[in-house]
Amino acid sequence: MASPSVKAALVLATLGNVGAVEVNANPIRKVVNLLQNMQKKITEEGNKKQEMYDKYMCYCENADSTLGKSISDAETKIPQVESSIKEGAALKKQLEAELKEAQVSRVEAKDAIAKAEALRAKEAKAYAKVKSDAESNIGALDKAIPAIEKGMGGAFLQTNSAAVLREISLNADMIPADRDILASFLSEGQNYAPKSGEIVGILKTLHDEMTKDFADATAAENSAIASSESLVAAKKKEIEANTKAIESKTARVGELGVKIAQEENDLEDTKEGLAEDKKFLANLGSNCELKKKEWAAYKDMQAQEAVAIADTIKILNSDDALELFKKTLPGAASSLMQVSVSSNSVRKNALKILKAHKKADPRLDLIEMAMHGNKNGFGKIIKMIDNLVTELKAEQANDADKKSYCEAEFDKAEDKKKELDLDISDLEKAIEDGKESITALASEIAALTDGIKALDKSVAEATEERKAEHDDYVDNLAQNNAAKDILAFAKNRLNKFYNPKMYVAPPAREVELVQTHGAPPPPPEANLAYKKSGEKSNGVLSMIDSLVADIDKENQAAEVDEKDAQHDYETFMEDSAEKRALDSKAITDKEGAKAETESEVQTNTEDKKSKTIEAMETAKYLGGLHEECDWLLANFDARKAARSGEIDALGKAKAVLSGADYSLVQTATSKQLRGAQ
Repeated sequence: MASPSVKAALVLATLGNVGAVEVNANPIRKVVNLLQNMQKKITEEGNKKQEMYDKYMCYCENADSTLGKSISDAETKIPQVESSIKEGAALKKQLEAELKEAQVSRVEAKDAIAKAEALRAKEAKAYAKVKSDAESNIGALDKAIPAIEKGMGGAFLQTNSAAVLREISLNADMIPADRDILASFLSEGQNYAPKSGEIVGILKTLHDEMTKDFADATAAENSAIASSESLVAAKKKEIEANTKAIESKTARVGELGVKIAQEENDLEDTKEGLAEDKKFLANLGSNCELKKKEWAAYKDMQAQEAVAIADTIKILNSDDALELFKKTLPGAASSLMQVSVSSNSVRKNALKILKAHKKADPRLDLIEMAMHGNKNGFGKIIKMIDNLVTELKAEQANDADKKSYCEAEFDKAEDKKKELDLDISDLEKAIEDGKESITALASEIAALTDGIKALDKSVAEATEERKAEHDDYVDNLAQNNAAKDILAFAKNRLNKFYNPKMYVAPPAREVELVQTHGAPPPPPEANLAYKKSGEKSNGVLSMIDSLVADIDKENQAAEVDEKDAQHDYETFMEDSAEKRALDSKAITDKEGAKAETESEVQTNTEDKKSKTIEAMETAKYLGGLHEECDWLLANFDARKAARSGEIDALGKAKAVLSGADYSLVQTATSKQLRGAQ
């Protein structure tokens, strides 16, 4: 578009060619008004430019201190942030080492507890056996000593406590002589009645020693329990302390990692900002000087234009000019009537054609003003028409190009928007499906984990139960065998008396002679002839045989039960191990699937965010296209038709001015005017 100064020059040039105006309008006043409006616009535009320049100069004046402070702050900040990052990395490394040490210490403490508990269980089991044996032995001695002291040794030998006493005679720690005396007593009973006092002494000594040993074992057991409990309590406190340390240090390591990452980002941003500030500061002086030169040139051109317009207005409003216009304008028609008859007709016909297609276009107004002149030269007007036609065609071509561009961009942007909306919808569905899958997998993993814990608990319980059952089986078998031994011993002893031929004598043993301090007194005389109870003894022997048979059956049944229980336990353990392996593998697979799904959800979430931003930008771009193109697309046909009418009118006007048939043109124009009405 032409600048105000160019417009003013064009108006003045036109006025030089157009010598006359319509009688009812004052062309000089119109020109003056136009020039005054131009003055106003120049002043307004100058004020806006002045405001822009003042702001830029204010920035130039303050930029040194502002940018200098920004650069100084950045240069101070960078080494501080670098030092902080270095310190954070060193602290993070130290915390990671301490975290690892705490984890190792916790594992060692747990191992120590497990070993202590295992040792305690072993010691408790050993003590339980010692206690059982001691209580059994001391109980047997408690019964034997009074019985022997009362002369009831023979009756005592028939009791279960006598069997325990025999075990003591074989296993107890005593001198061989005492062992032989005790063994002889247990074997022959009443034959050792004269030595019952010595036997009682031996048994009391054993009783005292066993009581003391049992008390010592009990004290040792209590001490071991206290020591184990103290160790376990200390290790549990250590585990608790290490657990707290692990939690605390893990959190601190994570926080430091985030802080270091943030500081690294801050450091990078600060360095980039510093480089930009330095670059801008380096170019600040030249940029400000360039703006000063541009502003000086602008002010100079503005002043020149203002002077030109002011001078023109002054000339047109001068008394001499007004007087001249009064003299020349009214008389021009009469003085030039004969000369300009043809020219006036041409102008009028051309004006009719232009007015028939006139729209609010100042360029047509300018041509109409030119054709109101009374001079005969149409060369400049024809040239103006040619230029205007060229401009109109160029404008139409620009509109057509813009229309094609707008339509193509609308199609492209709308397709892209639809595609992005579809992608966002698909990503939202994928994210929702992923979250559901993660929840389901987490639930399945928790169920499998709980199942493994329950299975481990069942395995531990089954192991403890199997161990207890086996211990019971071993104890029962030992007791049954001991009972069989006692019954066999009893039967053999009865056979010695009742059935000497069936008696099995014990293997000969070397007996250590013990020198006594004087022979015992002779036994008192007594008639002790005895009549054997043959029939009763046979019943007793039969009962013993029956008991032994029952014990054998019980042992066989127990052995079968033990084998079945062991087989069931081994089958259970194999099945449990297989199930645990399968469940553990399933947990690993599901955790992998869960991690992969979480990664996919994260990726889809980021993609959705990116797509959403892209969709918003596309929608924003579409909005801009609508602002840019809607008016053109809505008015394209009307603008094209209007331009075509203008070009046609300008062509006809040019033809008229160039000497075409006036009457034909007038007739056509009249028809067009009537049609327009």
